[in-house]
Amino acid sequence: MSTSNATKSIDVRGLYCPEPVFRTKMEIERLKIGDVLKIVADDPESEEDISRWVKRNGHELLAINKSDKDLEFVIKKAK
Repeated sequence: MSTSNATKSIDVRGLYCPEPVFRTKMEIERLKIGDVLKIVADDPESEEDISRWVKRNGHELLAINKSDKDLEFVIKKAK
């Protein structure tokens, strides 16, 4: 999936645990089922934290893209 097809994008660079997960949760709650959220983070812990949160909450992690210090998550709201 192209990240340009995301319904909503958020930039949480400069924020550290638990803030990236908290902001992801808030934005997912605002979306409709089937919508796609793109998150850009630079906290290395975000990879595990956000991935675990997505799985635990029943959403679909479509992609994790890494470039330099940034992590880009693409999440589809499933419920």
